[in-house]
Amino acid sequence: MTSPAELAFDKAHELIDARDLDGLARLIGDLPTLVHAHGKNGNDLLGMATATCDERLCRLLLEHGADPAAANVHGWTALHQAGYAGLPPLVTMLLDAGAPVDVSARGDGGTPLVVALFWGHREAAEVLAARDPSPGNLRVAAGLGRADLLDSLIAPYGTLAPAAGAHREFYRPHSGFPDWRPSDDPAEIVDEALSWAARNDRSDAVRTLVARGAEVDAEVHRGTALAWAAAQGKAEVIGTLAELGASVNHQGTFGGLSHGAGVTALHLAVQGGHVAAVRALLAAGADPSLEDSLYSSSAVGWAEHFGQAEILSVLRAA
Repeated sequence: MTSPAELAFDKAHELIDARDLDGLARLIGDLPTLVHAHGKNGNDLLGMATATCDERLCRLLLEHGADPAAANVHGWTALHQAGYAGLPPLVTMLLDAGAPVDVSARGDGGTPLVVALFWGHREAAEVLAARDPSPGNLRVAAGLGRADLLDSLIAPYGTLAPAAGAHREFYRPHSGFPDWRPSDDPAEIVDEALSWAARNDRSDAVRTLVARGAEVDAEVHRGTALAWAAAQGKAEVIGTLAELGASVNHQGTFGGLSHGAGVTALHLAVQGGHVAAVRALLAAGADPSLEDSLYSSSAVGWAEHFGQAEILSVLRAA
């Protein structure tokens, strides 16, 4: 039988999903302890509100005493979620409320900064890094484009400092990505960092890493550097990678097992609706007729499926 407290929590969740600020304010006014309650997987209302990307709801909950350090069973806090969504104003709000920046979720080193960098949210990442660049390993240095950190972690001839590969247990933000475990292999560490530089549009870091031994077409876990750049719509670094010899027609994996098999960077740019990235890939020689392995569909087919009218006209013109 569902308890009154559980019913109230479920009602609060419904109000958050509906973005009903007034309704949530009334409910919390009647039951102030709701801001400290936890539901499935240990999620609290602040975490749920952050997932809606609604600053009003988050501000309300914080004003009523919600704990910005509260975490679910995976260690995931509201600040992790704000980094995941790439929302600098919400990141700033949570930081100002006292949200911790050096806590890990889904593995050692999975700080809010790392989560933001994983998705290429460089603006949110820069806000977080200004408070604390933890864990400060090579993939963080690459994602932030920090030449000083890169120089301290990887020598001109590719030798790595011990900190370069430290705190890399985090490898996915949710279970949609398949199981994998990072290793201490120096090549893997450098190739992974290249991907993080690319997805954050850090051309200078990409050049540095390739010059110091990164394999431009390496696919460390679910995507090459070019695939990640395309998926995140980073047109400038696409040109840099192509100039450095990346195969624009490489067919590999990306994301979840039911999503990316035999996909090209062009498929991913199309799916994301990234017109500039599509143009950059076509200029570099991407072939729009190549089909992926799961759906046997070309980039044109993906554009039709995802309703990308502008991209469809660009592809047909090509």
